[in-house]
Amino acid sequence: MSVGLLGIIYMETQKQVSNGVDQQMQSTKRERKELKRQEKLEAKEATAQNRRVKKIASWGLGGGLTVVVIGGLIWYAMTRPPILESDVVSRSAFHWHPELTIYIKGERQEIPANIGIGAVHQPIHTHADDAGQGIIHLEFQGLARTRDVLLGQFFKNWGKDIRSFGTNMQPSDERGSTEGSRPNVTMTVNGEENAEYENYVMRDKDKIELRYE
Repeated sequence: MSVGLLGIIYMETQKQVSNGVDQQMQSTKRERKELKRQEKLEAKEATAQNRRVKKIASWGLGGGLTVVVIGGLIWYAMTRPPILESDVVSRSAFHWHPELTIYIKGERQEIPANIGIGAVHQPIHTHADDAGQGIIHLEFQGLARTRDVLLGQFFKNWGKDIRSFGTNMQPSDERGSTEGSRPNVTMTVNGEENAEYENYVMRDKDKIELRYE
């Protein structure tokens, strides 16, 4: 076999080897590219799955809290003591205006404006336009019980003790004044003497007078 023929065979063999290597490299590149694409798809799917799990967990938590709140309200409604009709002043909205006058040693005291008005607007309050006349506003939007409209509640909103105006005053018990704890103050309601003091249930257009010695 001649040298020239051997050279041709050698060159052809090298070309085939080179083509095989190129094809193998191209195949490897395609595989790597496909593998990366598959990894990206899997990562994307995992992220979406995590989001779905978090959303479901959030819904479950919100639903659980709702059930707890509703259950608590039902339990409270079923276990709270009933409101006695004798303790109900009104079940509907009303706006009353009793009048309070305070004298200390014969001198009339000024009742400040805007008592009970602030960050929280109290149902019992005073206004600037008529506080000088001693007008107390009782403004309720619904159910009002006896304890809600007590004269003592007005003094509480004022930040005062009904028994703190005079001298040598003694505290009353929870039921109101007794002879043993009677302070040096006289109280009249609509011109008639009254000893209920802070436990007096105010009514519309009442004229309440407190005189401290």
